[in-house]
Amino acid sequence: MSSESEKIIFAKLSSLEAEFKELRQGYVVVTKRYNDILGSLKELTNNSMTAAKNAADAAEFSVQACRKAAAAAKDASQHSFSIAAEQAVEAATAAAASALNAAAAAAAAAAAAALAAAHLAEESSGQASAEAAAATVRATDAASEAARLAREARIFADGIKIDKLPSSES
Repeated sequence: MSSESEKIIFAKLSSLEAEFKELRQGYVVVTKRYNDILGSLKELTNNSMTAAKNAADAAEFSVQACRKAAAAAKDASQHSFSIAAEQAVEAATAAAASALNAAAAAAAAAAAAALAAAHLAEESSGQASAEAAAATVRATDAASEAARLAREARIFADGIKIDKLPSSES
């Protein structure tokens, strides 16, 4: 082999070695970015699951408030306290609206968890997504119950007759 051929071969070998080194460095950067994104998706999935559960809890608390407001409206209607009954209806309606908003938040969080889980394709992410979906069902059930109670409160308040109002003369 001639000296010139050896120089060309060594130059090509050196060039290939430099290119391989650059590829390896690029691979390290890409792998790090991939792992960072994967970690972020896992965190997003878990945060979405937590948000869905919190929204479901909020919806259930709203149902409790709605239940109490409906009971207050019923009690006020039995004693002909139309203003109190009306305020109880407003409280029940606000609680029902809160439950609906919480259900919507739970649904959005569950959708985010499902999207992240789809990208991750890991069992733990699928579990988090399923828990977020279950929380959405809880929130939706709570919103439905709150709406029913608000409607019940309205029926009680509407049942008060004006002629039954207590007189202000004592």
